[in-house]
Amino acid sequence: MGRKKRLGETQENLKIQGRLARWLIALGFGLLRLWERTLRYEVDDRADMVGRPVTENHIGTFWHNRLLIFPFVLRRFFPNRHGAALISASHDGELFAEVVQRFGYDVVRGSSSRLGATAILQLTQVLASGRDVVITPDGPLGPVYELGPGIVFLAQRSGAAVVPMNLEYSHCWRLGTWDRFIVPRPFAKVRVLISRPHRVKSTTTPEEFESERLALHNAMMALVEMR
Repeated sequence: MGRKKRLGETQENLKIQGRLARWLIALGFGLLRLWERTLRYEVDDRADMVGRPVTENHIGTFWHNRLLIFPFVLRRFFPNRHGAALISASHDGELFAEVVQRFGYDVVRGSSSRLGATAILQLTQVLASGRDVVITPDGPLGPVYELGPGIVFLAQRSGAAVVPMNLEYSHCWRLGTWDRFIVPRPFAKVRVLISRPHRVKSTTTPEEFESERLALHNAMMALVEMR
């Protein structure tokens, strides 16, 4: 009985923590929305996608340390595009997944650096349905600015082009995380850089695959000014 009671108390504590976490997410989301409204945006749209009708779905990709306001950028500049984001299966990922869903995006759980067969299948189905997929290819644990192979596998399997994106800030804070996570300061100017769609070629050897991985990595790093 004592063990069952302790187990029940533990489960109840977890429920309380879950409710508290959701409440904190709602509060944090509201504060982040107010914060985001102070930012000023400048768009460098090399893909000529902003404000255009959707004629092709893509794999959108950006580095993990630019993650904080990216959902706001998607909804602000691409309100007519919908899809799913790949979010880490970790506890932190679970919290962020709730935030992403508030923007109308679906969530697929998994690691962008080690995409499993189930996650690749789910993401491929999202793309096949005519919707977009969003991935941070160096998440969730890095190394920072190192593109994992998962996004290359997904692009090859789905045939969808990859659109590298980046956010640069006039003023920001850097956190002490593995990727030096970037937080824009209130009233900062945000440059939204959107590259032309990048086509990943089919490969038959490890050397060819690595060449395609490096080509996509270089296309993403070409947008990065502040590392």
